[in-house]
Amino acid sequence: MAVIALASIASTGVTSSALALTLASPRPSLLAECDPKGGTLRAGFLRGQISAGFGLYHLAAAERVSPDAMAHAFASHLWPLDEGGHRKLMPGLTDAAQAASLGRTWSALSDVLHVLAQEAGHDVYVDAGRLSFTSGQLHETLTPAPLIHQADLVLLVVRNTEPSLALTRHVIDPLRAELDERGNGSSALALLVIERETSRGGHGYTTHQIADALKTPVLGALPWDAPVADYFTEGGTPPRGYSRSDLLRYARTAAEHLAVVAQRRRVQQQFPAPAAHAQLAGLLQRLNPQRGAARG
Repeated sequence: MAVIALASIASTGVTSSALALTLASPRPSLLAECDPKGGTLRAGFLRGQISAGFGLYHLAAAERVSPDAMAHAFASHLWPLDEGGHRKLMPGLTDAAQAASLGRTWSALSDVLHVLAQEAGHDVYVDAGRLSFTSGQLHETLTPAPLIHQADLVLLVVRNTEPSLALTRHVIDPLRAELDERGNGSSALALLVIERETSRGGHGYTTHQIADALKTPVLGALPWDAPVADYFTEGGTPPRGYSRSDLLRYARTAAEHLAVVAQRRRVQQQFPAPAAHAQLAGLLQRLNPQRGAARG
């Protein structure tokens, strides 16, 4: 399957969206909570079940030993999100100061995630948190840049409101350039829209308007479901009708569509259009003399 990184320029529901996609995926799935500013699911959704001795921070020491040690540490620090263990979480940092030690770990973690996606058939979602730039490039400490560079898809999470679009508009071009120069190509960039009613009671911008405004395709839309979102971020008792909620229902549709798009893009990268066009041109050149001889 695919590695899909979710990020934003402001607090727009990245973690809730990534968790919804992970829980709703029809395939085995993993959420890697990689926000350098710290993870929230440990204290919220998991209600403090996991101690600080478990999670992302401990991969850094293993990575310094060997790739095999890193892979074993990764497997031992996954936490099940369902009874069958089909959905798992790599819990995030407990302190933003820990991010400085992960500079070399991000690339190694990216390799592990891609193996899990492509060889073990998992849908992998990366909560990359809020993007930070310096000198026009992703900040190497404040963002998990290698995970974003190497992701099959990079989804900017935006709300259907003018303030969210205004903030996001300014990072589109730098992020495209970053993906072209250092990553998996700007065609990996797309939008995930959080649809909610505006303060005036309206429904905000449509996905078509958002795609046009930001000149970036929208690959999914999730409804703003406050009770479920609060349950994801704050924990407690699941709201009534949680398993049948609109958020999880739409997330399942989005997860299926994202997997299709990522797979199609991978095929296109393996067989790029220019090569296909060259083959076609060669075929036409061989056919044209035959046609001329037939006419003669």
